[in-house]
Amino acid sequence: MAAESPAMRWVQVAEHPRLLKLKEMFNSKFGSIPKFYVRAPGRVNIIGEHIDYCGYSVLPMAIEQDVLIAVEPVKTYTLQLANTNPLYPDFSTSANNIQIDKTKALWHNYFLCGLKGIQEHFGLSNLTGMNCLVDGNIPPSSGLSSSSALVCCAGLVTLTVLGRNLSKLLAKYKNLQWDNVLRLEEVQAKLGISLEEMLLVTEDALHPEPYNPEEICRCLGISLEELRTQILSPNTQGVLIFKLYQRAKHVYSEAARVLQFKKICEEAPENMVQLLGELMNQSHMSCQDMYECSCPELDQLVDICRKFGAQGSRLTGAGWGGCTVSIVPADKLPSFLANVHKAYYQRSDGSLAPEKQSLFATKPGGGALVFLEA
Repeated sequence: MAAESPAMRWVQVAEHPRLLKLKEMFNSKFGSIPKFYVRAPGRVNIIGEHIDYCGYSVLPMAIEQDVLIAVEPVKTYTLQLANTNPLYPDFSTSANNIQIDKTKALWHNYFLCGLKGIQEHFGLSNLTGMNCLVDGNIPPSSGLSSSSALVCCAGLVTLTVLGRNLSKLLAKYKNLQWDNVLRLEEVQAKLGISLEEMLLVTEDALHPEPYNPEEICRCLGISLEELRTQILSPNTQGVLIFKLYQRAKHVYSEAARVLQFKKICEEAPENMVQLLGELMNQSHMSCQDMYECSCPELDQLVDICRKFGAQGSRLTGAGWGGCTVSIVPADKLPSFLANVHKAYYQRSDGSLAPEKQSLFATKPGGGALVFLEA
């Protein structure tokens, strides 16, 4: 046990109903027994939205819901994927000729991305084949990273089959250099000032009225062609209005809220939950007004959650739809779930009939693991 990877755990499968059921389904599907199992959790971003690609930290939490994969390496060069959910059809391909159709969001492509990423990173050829049965209980398309969990699982599957230690992969990227792009965090770092001071700089440097491309060019002393080719991304080259003031205000204030959230968690004052909830509420307001990534349905759901006992509630998972995350005292949880379900999902016209897992409670979950039978 002392020599094993921290990402591996020995388990008695018979004592874990979900693993046992997956083992039985695998045997029924492939006529054999899995050699190991891999798990990766979904995650929810508690606070910190649209600031990671600007260079700032966010505060996500692994949830209890996850993706599990039962795996058996085989001597052929064929990769066979199956899913316990009949909505996702079986798939097979050569393990040494992975082709990903980027035009189609097929479920198995996420697995292939994880496998191909490991393959390319280590420069591997002649990969062994494997049989894999996937089982997930993360609600899809909900902003809880079900697809990312599947990609992570696929990477762990491939590393485990290859006998590689995950820490080697992580160590290589520890000092990864970011692209030479002027991000908002870099502006703050070069000025050497706090996030609160950056908000004042934003107030001084930018005006609340939207900018047009010509004004941006005048400010930077560049041509429209230079703006399009050197600064704008391909999908923003046709944009005619830029709300620079509002977007910068959101990024710097949200980054400050993440640090405040972390500090409160570490210091744990008596009114900790109230303070954390207030930061979550401020985050949603900023997403709604400054970043404009909310929508009427999310705003309504947030209001309902707060009305029925949430100390804080906000959109999560980028926004423009998706889901909300709320912090709710444990003693209020049963009434909270019942009231939110009734107020938001049970409409007289049936227009918002929810899926089974649209509303659920979760605690912080564990990280990615490889399970070996004891």
